[in-house]
Amino acid sequence: MGAPGFSGNIDPNRRRRSQAAFARAKQLMPGGVNSPARAFGGVGGEPIFFERGDGAYLFDIDGNRYIDYIGSWGPMILGHNHPHVLQAVQSAAARGTSFGAPTLAENELAELIIEAVPSVEKVRLVNSGTEATMSALRLARGFTSRDVVIKFAGNYHGHVDSLLVAAGSSAATLGVPNSPGVTSGTTKDTLVLSYNDPAGLEATFAEHGPRIAAVIFEPVVGNMGCVAPTADFLSALRDLTVKHGALLICDEVMTGFRVAYGGAQSRLGITPDLTTLGKIVGGGLPVGAYGGRAKIMDHVLPAGKVFQAGTLSGNPLATAAGIATLKLLRDESPYAKLEQLSARLAAGLDRAATVAGIPHTVARVGSMMTLFFNPEAVTNWEVANACDVEQFSKYFWGLLVQGIYMPCSQFEALFVSAAHRAADIDATVSAAAEVLAKIARI
Repeated sequence: MGAPGFSGNIDPNRRRRSQAAFARAKQLMPGGVNSPARAFGGVGGEPIFFERGDGAYLFDIDGNRYIDYIGSWGPMILGHNHPHVLQAVQSAAARGTSFGAPTLAENELAELIIEAVPSVEKVRLVNSGTEATMSALRLARGFTSRDVVIKFAGNYHGHVDSLLVAAGSSAATLGVPNSPGVTSGTTKDTLVLSYNDPAGLEATFAEHGPRIAAVIFEPVVGNMGCVAPTADFLSALRDLTVKHGALLICDEVMTGFRVAYGGAQSRLGITPDLTTLGKIVGGGLPVGAYGGRAKIMDHVLPAGKVFQAGTLSGNPLATAAGIATLKLLRDESPYAKLEQLSARLAAGLDRAATVAGIPHTVARVGSMMTLFFNPEAVTNWEVANACDVEQFSKYFWGLLVQGIYMPCSQFEALFVSAAHRAADIDATVSAAAEVLAKIARI
């Protein structure tokens, strides 16, 4: 179940319940999972079944404890089982779980988002990041009366048919950039370009400008590892979309409230026309959102004619968790602590890999980061795809047996939470140094 040659705090014999649970799951669900990112496809072996989380830690069904750097793939910025968030959800549940009708909580969460994100004047709540990006694209096409959308290789925007082309995340990990069932007709209006390539973007607009409805991008990519945009690329995105009358859609499902309270756009100084949100907005429960200029958002039904609906959108439990989380982020602002801890972890991982003599780079933006097994700075999917995924797999399993739970793919960013302590970071760096030194000797 793990990489050979590693031993640590987690006894392989103490995974028997997880092994049995996974064997049963494979009889019940495709591949034994409800999302491919959980399947360990990028590292081999079998996934672990967890029963609870507390602060910076996860506990599996065999009783093993792990320092968690996934945080449910981003939303647990305050750590697991935060008492204020838990109390908010419990109080909401006591009043009813879903009404299919407006509530004050929807107003409150919308107000918090609008106050925090500079470009958002109106917002619509949905149930997931995928719904948010799907709806934002439909709105962009409806608003502009154009069909073509530009996306970038290695940027993942959920499992929307028209965007599941050269995607990152589990699509890249599993080697399935184009899914069966996604028709050529669905993707014919999607143009895929290289991230951080202003010249390529300019050439595409020169050829297709009048047909382009929108450009969608991750302001900090988290699904080919943590990849930051260049200043020239950001300028080209905004200048070219304005020049040609296209909308700029900033996919902040992962980065929103993660790299800064106002999202990556506030940190990077870019103002998109539409923004998609998720993860942290739901405080660990299923929520997504899309918003932007009121002039654009007023094209959504019932104010306008662009259709989008959802019975559970803005449901009481999810909005309660989101409100509690965003208020804590606003009022207690853990971002300075997150920067300090994340910088400590990045420096430690860089030092450990350097001492071990392993070619690498470490990329970090706020509390997102990736140790790339590639000596070249990763700026796009082509470079990311050159990483040594075999070494990453050994690194993953080596840390896992030391009780460190990292993303199970080279192409996923890790996340630090406000619940992590300096001692957790130092323990992680120490374990990484031991594992990387062993990998160098193999």
